[in-house]
Formats: sequence, C-alpha cells, structure tokens
Amino acid sequence: MERKASKIFLWALTIAILGGCVWALYATGFFEAAGSPERMGEYIARCAPWSHLAYFGVQLVSVVVAPIPSNITAAAGAYLFGLWPSFLLTWAAVAAGSAIVFLLARALGRSFADKFVSEKLSEKYLELIRRKRDVFLALAFLFPFFPDDLLCILAGLTDISFRRFFLLVVLTRPWGLLVACMVGSATVSIPLWGMVLLGVGGLALFLLAMKYGDKLEDAVIQRLKR
Repeated sequence: MERKASKIFLWALTIAILGGCVWALYATGFFEAAGSPERMGEYIARCAPWSHLAYFGVQLVSVVVAPIPSNITAAAGAYLFGLWPSFLLTWAAVAAGSAIVFLLARALGRSFADKFVSEKLSEKYLELIRRKRDVFLALAFLFPFFPDDLLCILAGLTDISFRRFFLLVVLTRPWGLLVACMVGSATVSIPLWGMVLLGVGGLALFLLAMKYGDKLEDAVIQRLKR
C-alpha cells in the first residue's frame, strides 16, 4: 500500500513538473523558435543575463518533454556562447535529461514509457535492448538515425544498471552534439575549400540518411539479432 501511494505521488509530481515545463515553453515561444538555429538563438538571447542557465534548461527540457533535436539548440548555443561552453552545457544537459527519463521509467514502469514511446517503437527496440544492452545502446547513441531520447526511456524498463547506462550516455551521446556545436560556432576557423567540402559532405550524409536511414537502422538491428 505504501509503495502504491509513493508511486501515485511520484506520478502526480512528474505530471505537474512536465506539464509546467511544457506550458512554460509554449508561453515563452520555444516551440515557434525551435524550427531553426537562428530563431532558437534569438530565443535564448532574450533570457540575458541568464542566457547560459536558460540554454542549459532548454537543452534539458528538450530531452525530457519536447521532441526537439538537441542538435538544433546546440548549433544555436554555439553561435551565442562559442564552441566549448555550448558543447559542455549541452553535454551536461543531455546526460542529465537521459538520466531523468531513465530513472522515471524505472520508477514508474511501462505506464510511464507508454506515454512517450509508441507501441510500434517499443516492440521494435525493447527486446533488443534487453538482449544486447551495451552494444545496441552504444551504436544507437552514436548513429544519427536512432531515437536516442526514447531509447533512454526504454532502457529504464530493462535490467541494465543505472551506472552502466549513464556511462554509455556520457561516452557515446556527445559526439553528434560536438559536431553541431562546431557547425554553429563562430570560433572555428575553416578555409573556404574546407567549408565547401563540409557542406557537400554534410548534404550527402543528410540525403543518404533521409533515403537509407531506415534501411541502415534495420540492417544494424538484424545483425545484432543474430
């Protein structure tokens, strides 16, 4: 009975906090600004002199409650604060957000996960995480075509230890964020030919991901199932 009451209290507290965060984001124009790094940069700049704290909060909330790619806000932060401050703030926020959703899923169980993860995605990934754990999570966090934040929720439903999960997050999730910060940072000096190569390479990777992302994801999953 006591455990059930604790779970109900945690549910109520979680709903209140997440609901408040969503309302605050909506009221301050976050979702309108989330479409581009430029508008996101303007949104964060309006929070001066607390811009760094606001940026950390935006990155944290984007992992927990808002389906906004962290790369967009990372590029905006790099434009405002420079490469390393934005990267470290993003890394810390994404790691903290990943830990929060993992612990909430572990405490509240499948009922919490079902609120954020569709049945189709749960069926696709949950058993694979349970069987392959470290290998699959590391690959999923490194590759751009996996739903990282949702996988953190599903990982909370498995028997992987929090310490092991958090270590994987810290070691594997920051690399894509670092690239986004490098792109958005004005402190990185790249010659014209380098910018052209990066642009062509980035466009090629984007087009390949759009066209073959699902096939690459399925290929990784099928290979891990063997």
